[in-house]
Amino acid sequence: MEVAHESNFLPTAFRMKYLQLAGLLLCGGLLTAPAAAQGPATSRAASPGKLAPGLLAAQHGRRMVRVSVSDPVAFTAWLSQHLPGRQLRKTGSAAVLQLSGIGAADLPTLAACPWVEFVDVGDRPAHEERRVSFLDLAANAVTAVHARFPQLSGRGLTLSVKEQQFNANDIDFRGRVLPTPALRNPVTDHATIMATIAAGGGNSGVQGKGAAWQARLVSSDFARLQPDEGSQLAAAGVTVQNHSYGVGIENYYGLDAQGYDQQARDYPELLHVFSAGNVGSQASANNAYAGIAGFANLTGQFKMAKNTLSVGATNALSQVPAQSSRGPAYDGRVKPELVAYGDGGTSEAAALVSGISLLLQQAYREQYNALPTAALVKAALLNSADDLGRPAVDFVHGFGNADALGALQTIRDNRVVNGTIANNASSQILRIAVPPGQQELKATLAWTDPAASANAARALVNDLDLELIHLATGQRWQPWVLSSYPHADSLARPARRGADHLNNVEQITLALPQAGTYELHVRGYSVAQGPQAYGLAYEFSPVSLTWLRPLESQNLLPEATSILRWQWNGPPAAAALQYRPLGSGSWRQIAPAVPLSQQLYVWTVPDTTTLAELRLVPAAGGAAYATGAFSILQPPRVGVGYTCPGETLLQWNAVPGAAEYQVYQLGATRLEPLLRTQDTTLLLNAAQLQSLYYAVAPVVQGRLLESGPTSNYTEQGTACYFRSFRVRQLVEDTIHFDVELGTVARLQSATLERLGPAGYQAVQTLSPVPRPAFAFSDLPAVSDRYLYRVRLQTVGGQSIYSSAEEAYRVQPGSLLAFPNPVVPGQALHLIGSSGAILHVQVFDALGRLVRETSGDGVVNEVPTGGLQKGLYLLRVFPTGQQSQTLRVVVLE
Repeated sequence: MEVAHESNFLPTAFRMKYLQLAGLLLCGGLLTAPAAAQGPATSRAASPGKLAPGLLAAQHGRRMVRVSVSDPVAFTAWLSQHLPGRQLRKTGSAAVLQLSGIGAADLPTLAACPWVEFVDVGDRPAHEERRVSFLDLAANAVTAVHARFPQLSGRGLTLSVKEQQFNANDIDFRGRVLPTPALRNPVTDHATIMATIAAGGGNSGVQGKGAAWQARLVSSDFARLQPDEGSQLAAAGVTVQNHSYGVGIENYYGLDAQGYDQQARDYPELLHVFSAGNVGSQASANNAYAGIAGFANLTGQFKMAKNTLSVGATNALSQVPAQSSRGPAYDGRVKPELVAYGDGGTSEAAALVSGISLLLQQAYREQYNALPTAALVKAALLNSADDLGRPAVDFVHGFGNADALGALQTIRDNRVVNGTIANNASSQILRIAVPPGQQELKATLAWTDPAASANAARALVNDLDLELIHLATGQRWQPWVLSSYPHADSLARPARRGADHLNNVEQITLALPQAGTYELHVRGYSVAQGPQAYGLAYEFSPVSLTWLRPLESQNLLPEATSILRWQWNGPPAAAALQYRPLGSGSWRQIAPAVPLSQQLYVWTVPDTTTLAELRLVPAAGGAAYATGAFSILQPPRVGVGYTCPGETLLQWNAVPGAAEYQVYQLGATRLEPLLRTQDTTLLLNAAQLQSLYYAVAPVVQGRLLESGPTSNYTEQGTACYFRSFRVRQLVEDTIHFDVELGTVARLQSATLERLGPAGYQAVQTLSPVPRPAFAFSDLPAVSDRYLYRVRLQTVGGQSIYSSAEEAYRVQPGSLLAFPNPVVPGQALHLIGSSGAILHVQVFDALGRLVRETSGDGVVNEVPTGGLQKGLYLLRVFPTGQQSQTLRVVVLE
C-alpha cells in the first residue's frame, strides 16, 4: 500500500501495531470495540447511508473515491489489513482521505469500517459554465451604486476566483492581483471575464469595469472541488469566493456540500457564490426528483450547501432563460436563492453577485467598523431582490433578481440586525414603524447552519422561525414556503404561507401594509447545536421610480439599440416615454404608454451627437420622472500619429460640441487624469511618457463625459509616422505605391525615391502632404527590378524614411529574368506581366537543351543548380503568345 504523508497519521510504530490489530478484530467481527474507541454501529453489510447515491451503480472497474473518517490513524491501519494495495492520499481536510484503485466489491467493505463516516465520489472534472457575452451592470443597479456612492469600490477586500487562472496581466486588474502559489491550471478567457465582471477596474474601457472595481483578486483551482484551506483564504483576506463552474447534476448532500457548510461556520464572514448551472431543461438521474425535467438540476453537489449562494441567470430582458438551472435542492430547499444578469449563462450571474457582495461588505464595514457575516449579506441580498416570475419565492427565480442599490440602502439605512438565539428560547423581537403609503413590507431571516451529516435526508440542523405581527390588529404572517413534493405540477405551485422547517432562509412579504407598528419575531424552534447566530434584514417602500440607465453623464452610442432601465415601486401604471436634446424646449415622444412595471424599454438611439434627457410621464398625471443629462456620441479613441525617437504624438477624433478633452493615463491601479486640452492631439516627450495606456473623455457644456476605450500607444501599428508603404502590384508597367501615415501633423513634404547608381533619387514629391493616406507612381525607362522608399521631411528639417520596397517594371507582353548574371544554385526569377502559363527551355552556348521547366504565375522560378559557367539562352513559350528568347549569364 502506498500511503502519502503517512507521518501525519502514524505517531509511533507501537500505535500502528495496536491499531492494525484493533482494526482487524473490529472489522472482522471478532470483538466489540471498547466504548472509548468505538465508531458508529456497523456490520459487515454496507450501510446504504454511508455510500454516495449512485456510487455502486456508477462503479466500473477501479476508480478513486473520497472517504470521510472519524480517526485517520485508525482507518489507515485498518486499510492496510482489509484493502491492501489501495493507494491513499491526503486532501485539504484531515478527516477526508482519497483512495485510488477502489472497485465495486470494495465499497461494502469500506462502508462496514467503524471509522468510515461516508464514501463519496472522487473529484470530478469541473467545467466552466458559459457562454460569455455582453455585460450590463445597469440590469442589477450596480451602475446606480457606482454613480451615487463612488467611494464604494470593494477597496480593501479580496475576491478569490476558483476555476482556471485569470490573466493577472490584464490592465483591468492593474496593481490588485495578489501573488499565489504556482497553479497548474491554465489562464483562460472565462476566468478573466469572471474576474472582470466581479472586480474589473474599467481601465480598458466601460465594458472592463466590474461591480467591485477596486477589490483585490486572487486565483484558485477548481481541480479540487472541496473548499480551499480556510486559513489560506483568511491569510489572503478573502471575504468572497466566486465559483462559476459545475459538473454533472448531483442531488445529494455529499462531502463537498458538507465541507462548504462547515467552512462557513468556521469563517462566518466568508461568502461562497456558485453559479446554478446551465442545464435548466434537463432532469436529475437519481433521488426523489429523478426524471422530472426542468427541476432539481443544479450542477454539482457542492451547490447543495445551505450556507452558500447559488445564482441563476436572467437575460437582457430580465427573463430567466431555459438553460438556467432550477431547484429545488435534493431535499426540497430553495435553489437557486437569487438570479442576476448573465446573458451568456449563470457563470456571469454568479460573478456579478460576488462583486455586489463585496460592495455590501465594504458598506457595512464603513458603517459598523466590522465585516458582516455571510448570513447578513445573504439576508440583505435576498430581501432587496426584485420579485420575478410567480409571486414571492419559486424554484426558478429564487427570491428574485439581485438589486445592488436596494441591498446597499438596506445596510446604509440600518435595516439589518444581528442576533443569537438558543433552542426554544423566548422570541427575539424587532419593532418596525411603517409609515403610510408603503407598497410592501418585507423581511428576511438567514443563518449559517451547522453542517449536516453526509448523505443526510434533510440538510437543516438548526431550525429558526420568523413571524410578522401587526400590533394594532394582532394579525400574524408566516414565511413563504414552496411545495417540495416530487412532481412537476407540485414544484410549480405558487408559494403559500406556512412554517418552514426545511430552509435556513425565511422571508415574509406583506403588500400594501397598514401604517403602524409591526413586530418581527425570531424563535429557536429546534436548535440542536446552539446558540445559533442569525442575520435579519427588512425594508418598506413608498411609491417611487429610479432610473438605472442612462444615468447622468453616461453615454449611449448613436444608432445603437440600447436598453433603458428603471426601478418602479408602485401599482400597475403606464407612462409616456419622451426624449429631447438638452436645452430643447420640446419633448419628442418615443412610446405613448410604457408599463412602468416592465422596468425597461428597448430604444434605437437617434443618429446624432448631443447631450440629451429622457423622462417617463405617468398617464394618470403627477410629476414626470426624468433622467439627468446623458450623452449620445461616439467616444474618442486614442490613436498614434507617430512614435519617433524622443517623442510620441497621440491623437483622437474631434467630438462635436466638445470644448476640451480630459486625457487619462494608467496609474498604479486605475486611470488617472493627466491633463486637459482643447486640441485633438497631444505631443509627449520621452520623459512625459509615464504609461503605455491612455484614454480620452470629452467635456461638453462643462460636463465631463465617459472616456473612450483605452489604447496602448505601442500597439497602434504606427512607427515614426509610417503605418504602411507598399507596392500595389509587384509587377507593373507603371508602378504604383500606397502610403498610409499616422498623421500629417508637422510634415512639410513626402517624396518617393528610387535607388539608382548614385543612390536614392527623388521621383515624385507631395508638398504639402494632403492627407494621411495617399499614392505615388513611377514609370522607369527600362524594364528591370527597382528598389523604392519614401522620405518624409518635417517642418523642423528632419528626414524620416520608410522601409524599402521591391518592384518590377515589365512592359506588356515582355519578360524579365532576374538576377542576371546568376550564381549556380541561386534562384533565377522569370517575371512576366500577363501571368500566363509559361513553358521554359534552357539552351547552352552550343545550342544544347540542358533544362526544361514551366510556371503559371507573374513571378516564376527557374532552377540553376548544376549549370556551368557561361552564356545560356532561355526560350519561353507563353500560352497563346509568341515565344521570346532571353540571354542569361551564369557566373562561377
